[in-house]
Amino acid sequence: MKPADYAFFKENGYVSLGKILSDVEVEHFVHTFDRDRTEVEDHWYRIGHYQTVNCDALLTSPEFDNVIRHPIVMDCLHTLMGNAPCFSEICIRYMAPYDGELNRGWHRDGPRHWLEHPMRIGFVQLMLYLTDVDETTHCFSLSPESVEAEILETDAQLERGGIVDLYGPAGTAILFNIGVLHTATTRPTQEERKTVQVYYGHPNRRYLSEDSIIPVELWRDHPDPEARAFYSVLNNKTRDYLEHTASTGELPFEDTLALLRELDVKHRKRSE
Repeated sequence: MKPADYAFFKENGYVSLGKILSDVEVEHFVHTFDRDRTEVEDHWYRIGHYQTVNCDALLTSPEFDNVIRHPIVMDCLHTLMGNAPCFSEICIRYMAPYDGELNRGWHRDGPRHWLEHPMRIGFVQLMLYLTDVDETTHCFSLSPESVEAEILETDAQLERGGIVDLYGPAGTAILFNIGVLHTATTRPTQEERKTVQVYYGHPNRRYLSEDSIIPVELWRDHPDPEARAFYSVLNNKTRDYLEHTASTGELPFEDTLALLRELDVKHRKRSE
């Protein structure tokens, strides 16, 4: 990671890495994304103002491991976090064309900031655009916040930091502290938005959420010990799945998805 990018993140709580995927890679992951929406349509669910998501993409489309552990992203995470990161969550998200009013739902994610960390990072999110994003489309927005700044409530932070709408061609990646005030900006558009959104944490701290199952092929059976370590912080969703299948063995794919949907209801991630 360039020193200038590190300094920018420290001052603003985010950094754009630019276009990290080639056009060929973008085409491949768009195909994977679209296939997922078609083949496991029932596993996607509505979230927020105007998004549908699949947070079990590591199971339904294992190719996204290559996004999660992209070498540019992993190098930056090591520098920002001060240690090897671990996987926390992946959600692939879709926003359809829209003819309503502009909408922003400002929020700070999860446990917010880890104040003992020199960059106040408890968790970092990767926002990867698989479609072109500009002022005519839906986009990701945030209100910049320095690690030295007082943490303010929403209106005060917006007055102090303003709003930055983040644009870029398909393949653009952004890293940001999930404690920084941010939102999906939904605006009238005829364009779709497709994103891969990945959360990373510290391996010696509690996991973030119950959204994503971590398949055994990654945390237990992967031949690379670094990959096994990266995926080794298991959430209760994964542990519940392992408990349910301990006596039955591996389930057929459709039965696995049905069980995961039951666990999502249990953990209040989706309605019944």
